[in-house]
Amino acid sequence: MYGIEFVPSDPVLKIAHYTKLAEQNGFDNVWITDHYNNRDVYTTLAILAINTNTIKLGSGVTNPYTRNVAVAASSIAAVNEISGGRAILGMGPGDKATFDAMGIEWVKPLTTTRETVSALRELFAGKKVQQKGELVSLAGAQMAFSAGNIPIYLGVQGPKMLQLAGEIADGALINASHPKDFEVAVKEIKKGADSAGRSMKDIDVTAYACFSIDKKVDKALNAAKIVVAFIVAGSPPMVLERHGIDPGVIGTIGGAIAKGDFGTVMGAVTNEMMDAFAIYGTPADCVARIDELTKMGVTQVVAGSPIGPDKEKAIKLIGKEIIGG
Repeated sequence: MYGIEFVPSDPVLKIAHYTKLAEQNGFDNVWITDHYNNRDVYTTLAILAINTNTIKLGSGVTNPYTRNVAVAASSIAAVNEISGGRAILGMGPGDKATFDAMGIEWVKPLTTTRETVSALRELFAGKKVQQKGELVSLAGAQMAFSAGNIPIYLGVQGPKMLQLAGEIADGALINASHPKDFEVAVKEIKKGADSAGRSMKDIDVTAYACFSIDKKVDKALNAAKIVVAFIVAGSPPMVLERHGIDPGVIGTIGGAIAKGDFGTVMGAVTNEMMDAFAIYGTPADCVARIDELTKMGVTQVVAGSPIGPDKEKAIKLIGKEIIGG
């Protein structure tokens, strides 16, 4: 399966145009990011639902903190109804810095995510939900319309969240592009699945990758560099060490990003970093990496921002050379 990610920093109708193009080029899923400073994720998904026919529509990803669980259920259920049953709820623990800026306390992400998924499943099933959780409680909340069958994917990175996805989710959205990361991730997901008596066949293991494609390698590389810099700056030292990258670069790149010194940022991104944190290059380069990921157990590849130096050309190139190739 192939997915594509869009950040609603662009006007929604522009994203609808790209999404329609992705649908025409054989993509299975579109994922829309959820940050308070961009266009609202559910409004965006509703517009995409009206402008498409077959592509599945996912939040990539929302979180359990910024909306009450019953409100989140109602929002994605409305998208599911408008789209004729094409909605997917992608949820992750979110980013502490964003919540700090919003004045929201980031407490016990693992417990909060687990309890939120439990409540969502009950709400989607049309039940009157009585849940007394440590952090997520409902006292008789119930949907007044049918939500339909909405898959829940978890955006996960650390071992405990990966295990949780294996235990309770329909899919795991993993921000990674390299086989080494999936070798580790798939083992953790399997641990969770085994503990819950589930089969790995029931879990869509998704590489939510920084993806940049062009017929010219250097163009693809340059388009992805800034995204890779942000990934490196936000990576745990253990992940960098896995790829033979000195964790000392976190300070250099992070400091330059904080100052807005993007010349230094771009100069600090090495080919090793690009190889570790992006799928990039010509269609043949991208296919070679996708094949490696598939062998590791990846069942969906998401072409995440930037997709390529020219989005329209990149979408068509993926459709022609990779999905249809």
